[in-house]
Parts: sequence; C-alpha cells; structure tokens
Amino acid sequence: MRIDAHHHFWRYNAAEYGWISDAMSVLRRDFLPEHLAAEIRTAGVDGVVSVQARQTVQETAWLLELAEEHDFIRGVVGWVPLVSPTVADDLARLAANRKLKAVRHVLQGEADDDYMLRPDFNAGIAALKPFDLAYDILIFERHLPATLKLVDRHPNQVFVVDHIAKPRIRDSALQPWRDRITDLARRANVYCKLSGMVTEADWQRWTPQQLRPYAEVVLEAFGPRRVMFGSDWPVCLLATTYQRWTETVEGFIAALSPAEQDRIWSATAIEAYRL
Repeated sequence: MRIDAHHHFWRYNAAEYGWISDAMSVLRRDFLPEHLAAEIRTAGVDGVVSVQARQTVQETAWLLELAEEHDFIRGVVGWVPLVSPTVADDLARLAANRKLKAVRHVLQGEADDDYMLRPDFNAGIAALKPFDLAYDILIFERHLPATLKLVDRHPNQVFVVDHIAKPRIRDSALQPWRDRITDLARRANVYCKLSGMVTEADWQRWTPQQLRPYAEVVLEAFGPRRVMFGSDWPVCLLATTYQRWTETVEGFIAALSPAEQDRIWSATAIEAYRL
C-alpha cells in the first residue's frame, strides 16, 4: 500500500490564495479530487491525506465533505483557531467527523517567529489530545529552536513535521538544519514527512543527488518508523511532476528493507494519523 500523507485541494481565486504569486501561475487553477485521482493512479498510490491550504474553518469542513465523498481520501489535516478561547468547541464539532485526523496552522507565515510559544496557542495545542488529533508543524528551518520548545511542552502530543522543516536546499546548506532536526527527532512523539523538498531547491535545476543528503539526514534521525511519504501536490508542480517525485523517493529508500520501505510508504502515516 502507498499513502500520500500530504497534498492540497482548492478552488482557485486570487483573493483567497494571494500567496500564489505570478511565478506560481501553474497553480492558478482548481485542484480537486478528480485531478488527484488521475495522478495517484499513475503513481500507484492508494490513499491520501488532505491538508489545509487556507486558515478557515469553512475550508476544513469542505475537506471533510470531500473525504466523505471520496474513499481514497483517508484523512484530513484541517485548521481551527487554536488561539481562540472556544477552540475546544470548534474541535468537538469538527472531530465528530472521524476523518479529521490532525490540525495545522501556517506558522511559517506568522510575522513573529515565536508565535508558537504564545500561551493561547499552547492552550490550543493542549486541546488536541482529548480528540486524538495530531498537529502538523509547518515551519522554515529558522523556526526549529522554537519548535523544540513547543514540542517539549507537549510530550504526549503527536507532532508531524511537514516538508522536513524546509531546509535551505537552494543554497546547499545542511547546517544548522541538520543538527536541529536531529535534535527534534530525539523526541519520540515527532514524525516527519519526506515532502516539499523540490520547492525548497531550484525549481528548474534541482537533481535527486542534491536532495539526497537531506533525505538521508531525516532517515537517519527519525528512522523509517517515523518518516512518511508526501507529495505536496499541487505545490510540487512548481518544480516536478507527481510521478517524478514518487520515483525520486523510490530512489532515496531503495536500499532499505521491504519492511522499512513499507513504513515510509504507508505504515507511518497510518500510525501517526490513525488512518
């Protein structure tokens, strides 16, 4: 079995997706389940986890509706206002749908790099555990010191690092990312997605050889048991096709045992997100 643990859907309009710049014009269209179904069929992927792209409860509800309509959508990583004093009510309402598996906030977009250390944000994180919801960490590598503090405040909360914490691949910089992600991996409640790497590299000139050292750091630090495959479709289309990224990951993990490869392709995501 193969599960894509990270992709997005949207009905495009410029007002709601202002982050899609002129340089990203390939993303300025609708990306819906019927479009993804064709991609995963070609790549031999059996199921997916849909991740929020807008910070609205309405989008979370829409993703859950899509998951109810399409069996191949195994789970949803939604958004809720974690800093709201009524976050528990929002979670109770949305988590009644069993396909809600996790919550994410776009921390990388916050002006304050220490936003995740706010008391109200941490109260929101603490509210996830009673609903058995994981938390997806979307950050740049510069946020890793604060992320270590966040994770240490919630030792019983499942965390999933998106896009290997976005190292500076375009600059071929391994440090200080390597030391910091390795430190984070010492926390047994943290998983990591092998995703989003091509868009941190040069979109036109990246090679698997350039990305391999970053993949190897993650595989060594977390071990296959806590690493999962993700495509980051359709954002990945800025730099690669769905099929090419799948083949690239196949190359990264080819030397691992069949059981270890199975963890990365599906079993880790099934465990972390209770699929």
